[in-house]
Amino acid sequence: METLEKPELCFPHRLNASCRKHARPHSEAMLIYILVSCISLLTASLNLLVIVSISHFRQLHTPTNLLLLSLAVSDFLVGLIVMPFQILFLEPCWFLGDVMCTLYFFVPYITTSASVVNMVLISVDRFMAICDPLSYSTKFSHKTVKRCVLLCWLYCVMYSFMILNDNLKQPGRFNSCYGECVININGALDFVLSFIIPISAIIILYVRVFVVAVSQARSMRSHVTAVKLHRSLTVTVRKSEIKAAKTLGVTVVVFLMCYFPPYCLSLSGYNITIGTSTNDFLVFLLLSNSCLNPVIYTFLYPWFRKSVKLIITLQILQPKSRETCIK
Repeated sequence: METLEKPELCFPHRLNASCRKHARPHSEAMLIYILVSCISLLTASLNLLVIVSISHFRQLHTPTNLLLLSLAVSDFLVGLIVMPFQILFLEPCWFLGDVMCTLYFFVPYITTSASVVNMVLISVDRFMAICDPLSYSTKFSHKTVKRCVLLCWLYCVMYSFMILNDNLKQPGRFNSCYGECVININGALDFVLSFIIPISAIIILYVRVFVVAVSQARSMRSHVTAVKLHRSLTVTVRKSEIKAAKTLGVTVVVFLMCYFPPYCLSLSGYNITIGTSTNDFLVFLLLSNSCLNPVIYTFLYPWFRKSVKLIITLQILQPKSRETCIK
């Protein structure tokens, strides 16, 4: 007689309550582990280079770069903490308990929401620099930007507590069996506060920025033959600002491509569950933005390439290296 093969359980001693294992093929699991590990290492390394570059070289201590530094910190935490722990979610069972399941989601929610808010701040920064250059230096001073960054991170921490409040009151309340890690959030609220409002603000600001940038570019081309020396210096400054806006515009477009699909599924409330292919792909897409940001800087920011060369060759250890001309 043929014997029926019993399904493997996450907790065999809990026959009536344990989740069943849905193990991946060994080759597929190994490929995913290696891929996630490599991307995690690359994300942490590249963003660390951004952090060291902006922090070390005094010439890079501009309001815009301080916002990029805040963005790099959130991306660095994704590569250092979130991505490695994501490997645990590739396993068929969750063995760390209900409390750790809930606590795990705090860092991802803080870092991802910090990326969103930083993008909004960067968009506001570029809007003021292009559309209101005369008052930009007074409205966006170093002190003002530092306060904005601090408020950004405080807001993200409080937002994470608010969005995960129900899960904190009773960890594991949404699990259907032992060995499962499921959290429930207000998908509509998260979608509006973390996506619709900030993304709408980013798009509106950048549309305005590019309209003004195109207008300035046409004006510069029509008057380029008639400018004097001091006027040409003004034109150079404007060209630099417009180039910075275009570069950060690419960053925003990539950001939208990575964040739009996951948030589209949160319109009517949703559960985040380990082990599903759809969830793995959406999480990977969202987290990959943290790796793509410094890659964009590498190709579009000459100062970043130069600073990376100085860091790798250890020239930053030399006396007065902080005063090196980067731009």
